[in-house]
Amino acid sequence: MALAIGANDVANSMATAVGAKAITPKQAVLIAGVLEFVGATFFGKQVTETIRKGILHLDVLADPKIVIWGSLSALIGATIWLAIATYKSWPVSTTHSIVGGMVGYGIAAGGFAVVNWSKIITITLSWVISPLVGLAVSYIMFKSISATILHSKDIKRNSKLWIPFFLGLAAFIIALSFITKTLHMSITFKAIIYAVLFGILMAIVLMIYVILKLKNASDDPYVYVEEIFRKSQVITSCYVALAHGANDVANAIGPVAAVYAAVVTGTVGAKAEIPRYILALGGLGIAIGVAVWGSRVMKTVGTEITELNNSRGFAIDFSTATTVLMASNLGMPISTTHTVVGSVIGNGLARGTGSINLGVVKDIFVSWFLTVPAAAIVSYVLFKIILLFI
Repeated sequence: MALAIGANDVANSMATAVGAKAITPKQAVLIAGVLEFVGATFFGKQVTETIRKGILHLDVLADPKIVIWGSLSALIGATIWLAIATYKSWPVSTTHSIVGGMVGYGIAAGGFAVVNWSKIITITLSWVISPLVGLAVSYIMFKSISATILHSKDIKRNSKLWIPFFLGLAAFIIALSFITKTLHMSITFKAIIYAVLFGILMAIVLMIYVILKLKNASDDPYVYVEEIFRKSQVITSCYVALAHGANDVANAIGPVAAVYAAVVTGTVGAKAEIPRYILALGGLGIAIGVAVWGSRVMKTVGTEITELNNSRGFAIDFSTATTVLMASNLGMPISTTHTVVGSVIGNGLARGTGSINLGVVKDIFVSWFLTVPAAAIVSYVLFKIILLFI
């Protein structure tokens, strides 16, 4: 499952940087592999509770053996669907895949009453809401960059004024997102002050770095601006990879945590602290998945939906980070995949509908709505087969 997550989901963090040619696919694999592993191992949640996410009423499934074999079925069902989607180069949600796997075994084990359908409805709504919010934020962000820099009278002067502002704003979003999502702090005045200070510091450091690197830059103002955004975009992509490893490792390790708790305690639903080596295994699997098969989905998101350059890629990364932050703090179940695809589409719309490959977008949308039922069906069938032997 972790291998499949690495192969499919890492497109979220690296695809736009690769598509905009800020980094090469090989560099993306190396950066994402290291940061996904670090995020999963050192910032991954102790995920016994995250795993279940209220998808099933576990009190109905009183037998620990059912939960153990059911969780295995869910993992295999989700993995098979993710492997198919990755082969087809479809960017699908790993969160929704494991949700589908859990639903499938739940129905097989105890019927439809076992499933928390209100949670499933909320997840279904996120299919629509998260890409639309990402689309809107990306559209506004790129229009802002165009108005303040790209279409201004003095591009070079305005770039020196506005790019530090956008960098600082991105650093603020990154810091606040990291503080709330990874360190599990609520949004308090203290957290906001930390994030503002980090944003100001990063804006200063990044601009000094960029100015030093661009001493002999082209006199062409557009080339100059794109060079600044190219270097800035690598930073935002690295953040998404770190945060993704920290949070989405739960999609692979969640069912394992449920199994671990059932074996250690001998009961269903009890808490048990998950050893760090299990998180590390998830992180390692994600890193290997990126290296082996990550380029397929990266190509779809980064190059086939719409043409990207560095300023567009920066706007997309910024929009994705902002949308995920807002959704997390509103308690909405959200897919990073759906958000980044929505952001890419919004960026294309800012330049006119003719710049979007509608055929690719249609295939992606179809794959989204197939995810939960496809993983659920495979998991259901597997669990029914397993029941014949236990």
